[in-house]
Amino acid sequence: MRTSHRGNVGAAARAIKVMGFAELVLVQPRFADVLSHEETVAMASGAADVLTRARIVDTLAEALEGIHIACATAMTPRDFGPPTFAPRDHFPALAADGRRIAFVFGSERFGLANEDVWRCQACLSIPTHPDYGSLNLAQAVQLIAYEWRQARGGFAVVPRTPRVEHASLPEVIGALEHWRETLEQIGFLDPAAPKRLLPRLQQLLNRAQLTREELHILRGIARAVQQTSRPPAGK
Repeated sequence: MRTSHRGNVGAAARAIKVMGFAELVLVQPRFADVLSHEETVAMASGAADVLTRARIVDTLAEALEGIHIACATAMTPRDFGPPTFAPRDHFPALAADGRRIAFVFGSERFGLANEDVWRCQACLSIPTHPDYGSLNLAQAVQLIAYEWRQARGGFAVVPRTPRVEHASLPEVIGALEHWRETLEQIGFLDPAAPKRLLPRLQQLLNRAQLTREELHILRGIARAVQQTSRPPAGK
């Protein structure tokens, strides 16, 4: 309703597209060219198709044509009007209803007028910190779109399981021997009195379950230490 910032329109288009929705209607936007302006398109970031299909109308009644249930959004409940719900609490029953739903957002500066709220069957209030509940318009659209998508089943997260190649025991023993040489070279380990340093390092490597790549990194560090601590030739 009566959006004044082109960027918010583009960001709202992006917000609904990433949640799998596509219908956007603007009621009396401040700028007539808002759907094609470069700032809008830039903020849409790939959701230009949503902007192309979006409609601009003069009244909320036109925007709600074909809609069965309209939900207003407001930061605080009104003294008079439809009941107010948190989106997550209200959406499961709404999703099970099966009818066409619309979510109505107000302007950036003033939100929704009372008359606009009264046209709706429910009012949604996003739970925020009691001392500061001001949300950017596009942020509010994103939150509502996310909660609505979750209520309708959500999208699966495809797990990524990287291929891991663990170091073999002989490789671990080889790395431990490399460390022994390095520690003796820098004077950290006394070969005459090693005590339990090497067995403790062995237990450390066993618990870490290093990959081959990680073990190569540690051996590379040992090589660098050996090179920098070795006295120059001829001395």
